[in-house]
Amino acid sequence: MRIKVAILGATGYTGGELVRLLARHPQVQIVHVTSERHAGKPLRNAFPHLTSQPELVCRSLEDKKGLENIDVAFCALPHLASMREVPYLLAQGTRVVDLSADFRLHDPLIYRTWYGTDHLAPQLLPEAAYGLPELHRSNIASARLVANPGCYPTSVLLALAPLLKGGWIDPELLIIDSKSGVSGAGRSASQDNLFTEIEGGFRAYKVEGHRHTPEIEQELSLLAGADLRVRFVPHLLPQSRGILSTCHLRPRVVRSQAEWQEILHTFYHDEPFVQVLEAGNWPATSHVRGSNYCHLGVAVDSRTGWLTVLSVIDNLVKGAAGQAVQNMNVMFGMKEGTGLEQLPLFP
Repeated sequence: MRIKVAILGATGYTGGELVRLLARHPQVQIVHVTSERHAGKPLRNAFPHLTSQPELVCRSLEDKKGLENIDVAFCALPHLASMREVPYLLAQGTRVVDLSADFRLHDPLIYRTWYGTDHLAPQLLPEAAYGLPELHRSNIASARLVANPGCYPTSVLLALAPLLKGGWIDPELLIIDSKSGVSGAGRSASQDNLFTEIEGGFRAYKVEGHRHTPEIEQELSLLAGADLRVRFVPHLLPQSRGILSTCHLRPRVVRSQAEWQEILHTFYHDEPFVQVLEAGNWPATSHVRGSNYCHLGVAVDSRTGWLTVLSVIDNLVKGAAGQAVQNMNVMFGMKEGTGLEQLPLFP
């Protein structure tokens, strides 16, 4: 089986990463890529590291020729743009993995609150499967529309899911401190993301409310069976890739570090991309770079009784493109790791 793939928004960081991963997928053929800035030009002009894909020429989003024969489309478009394209794709019988935030939130009123505009396709929100395979595999398998999670939420949800679902922690005391490489902000020019602005520095941003907050709260609430609120603060690291989330939690019961590790091990023992590190080994962004892995570590503070869970991912792979490919594999009944077997890059 050869799956015909379209990538809408192929010249952003996430789109380029999708091409890199899918080019070596044994059951995929990339047949359609779009870029408004590079329409009519080879994709390799935008990404010289993709010179091995000379046949890929960018089209405009308005050029729909050939899209009716696509099996799956990856929408790596900005927020607000995806919801204009997805209804057309679904009407053609194309399955969609959307990497924007347009279909992650179930409630259109919450979407309006955080994104400042009405949703253009609210009728599709109830059917969009939230694309975290470790938690929603069965829904993803049968879905025609999958909402790929955000990068911060992926790191946080994988850290907290076993503990919230098992009722092991106080859901009223969730403090999340996350750090991301600058590629998480996208490829568009911005003064805040210039090398001279970020090199040698480290800062928090959107301290009063990041758009990933309602997504994190929505999914954690489903796990806990009650409406939750979290304190989430993101920070910008002076590096290109990687997310490290440090989650501070109040346990409901006293357990040793080994016992908390065993809880995580048991929850994820069949998951190919989640690895719980042994005691004394702490997650580092450099240990998952370029891969679809998530590394988890757990620590107990015997003085305060608080529990800390650390989670690292590559924001462009498990936090975006790699997870999207993982979702596609689930949707089409393929081995979940197909095209994602590469080990992390180090150093």
